Amino acid sequence: MIHEVDDVLKKLLSGGALAGSGIEVVLDAPTRDWAARRNAPTIDAYLYDIREDVHRRERGATAVRDERGVVTRRRRPPRWFRLAYLVTAWTKRPEDEHRLLSAVLATLLTRELLPPSELSGSLAELGLSVPVTVASPHTEARSFADIWSALGGELKPCVDVALTVPFPAHPDYPAGPPVTEGAGVRIRSIEGDPGDSPERYHHPRHLRGAPGEGGPAAAGIRPRAGEGRAEPR
Repeated sequence: MIHEVDDVLKKLLSGGALAGSGIEVVLDAPTRDWAARRNAPTIDAYLYDIREDVHRRERGATAVRDERGVVTRRRRPPRWFRLAYLVTAWTKRPEDEHRLLSAVLATLLTRELLPPSELSGSLAELGLSVPVTVASPHTEARSFADIWSALGGELKPCVDVALTVPFPAHPDYPAGPPVTEGAGVRIRSIEGDPGDSPERYHHPRHLRGAPGEGGPAAAGIRPRAGEGRAEPR
């Protein structure tokens, strides 16, 4: 599913303020050797971090219905992961790079939430919107200076873009058959006497009497003629 997120981000960066500009959008690691081979204006979105957003973790299951609205399967909630991209601009002049980064901000700042209709593949099938954060305060364990050092390049202006996307944690499992008949409760007398009322022995507490209560009389139960108590022997 990560490749589907790549496609979504490339589509976003190619539109908006950059639509029709002809600027190439790539997903390469911006190493020193890669930068030396660049001979045309380029926007690079390098995926540098993947981690779970534990605050979005849920329990339970949701119902999956068919075209008739009948529950056929159940689906456990997905796990949400934050995919962070290092977006940089590459041209011959720093001023042009700054203009491209401004266009990136103008394009992405208006897209805080991507609806399922703008997603593709299995990501769209989940029917969930994807939050997008742009240039948020960097709270990850690694700083941008560490990232550039690991890439072997020099520190360069960049925009941190993160998409928090759902990943199915478990496959769907079939639901039980739907209930087609009404359920009921049948009550019979404890002594089995057809003359006894079902309500007579509905709750033993009413028959024996709880502490502080008046026993059968308080519950509105009167013994029949010839009986010394309301409860069965």
